[in-house]
Amino acid sequence: MFLEARHLRTIRAIVESDSLALAAEQLHLTQSALSHQLRAIEEYYGVSLFSRRSRPMQPTPAGRRILQASQHILPLFDALDRDLRQLAGDDTGRLFIALECHSCFSWLLPTLDAYRQQWPNIDTDLSLAHSFDALDALARGLVDVVVSSDPVDNPALVFEPLFEYAVMLMVAPEHRLATEAVITPEMLAEETVITYPVNRQRLDIFRRFLEPAGVEPKATRSSELTVMIAQWVASQRGVAALPAWAVAEELAGGRLVARPLSTEGMSATLYLALRKDEAGLPFVREFVDTARRVSRRTLTGIRSSAAV
Repeated sequence: MFLEARHLRTIRAIVESDSLALAAEQLHLTQSALSHQLRAIEEYYGVSLFSRRSRPMQPTPAGRRILQASQHILPLFDALDRDLRQLAGDDTGRLFIALECHSCFSWLLPTLDAYRQQWPNIDTDLSLAHSFDALDALARGLVDVVVSSDPVDNPALVFEPLFEYAVMLMVAPEHRLATEAVITPEMLAEETVITYPVNRQRLDIFRRFLEPAGVEPKATRSSELTVMIAQWVASQRGVAALPAWAVAEELAGGRLVARPLSTEGMSATLYLALRKDEAGLPFVREFVDTARRVSRRTLTGIRSSAAV
């Protein structure tokens, strides 16, 4: 039989991520290797799996059939793999998770739910005590995973990429910048910029946008809570740079408007930081894979509902 489990994973990853590049990253393959795998299936069966003319790529009837099969078959493969690993004694351990990302609960909590179903004997917990020294706590063994968008050069740590996202300027619909096609640094010189309470060098709006242009906002204020930042912005007490998925409900409800920062836009990547000597443990690898899968599926759903 030509088809293998990896082929099913490939089709599923492409459909879920809407991108060959993101699917390749998720599967730890090059984009070239992923394209070759697609062509091999298509040439063997004489069918097309995706429409190349649509963006994002849409599965053909043959592609949808494989996707449908993958939804039934892959959980059986994953359960078998998990059971064998647990029988080998890999079913115990600890995963204490700290957040540097203050707006990640929308996908992190579903990730933990899915992971606990697969690895019920792993002690998982969400630590909120190390939000401002999370990577240091990771290096010292106080936590085991850190959700971060700021990788550091530390040979004892590894940073596994989860997904890339756009950072947008959030303003109230009545704000003077709400109709601007593109936001420039100079436009924020008379604004109050609302941020999370962390060092400026860890805030993209300052490090990558305002400071290179030599612009200082009129004022700043901060809150640890995304919902509070969104409320302040909606009541025109300031503006904030956030990923759209962090305030999807407010955007969908028309309480906020998102504007791009510069003509090129500003993107960032979210990572899971791990200790290097533990990154290869089966239950740790499974958490990384689950986080990638659930976060992309959750965020795709959030983006779709926010666009309605």
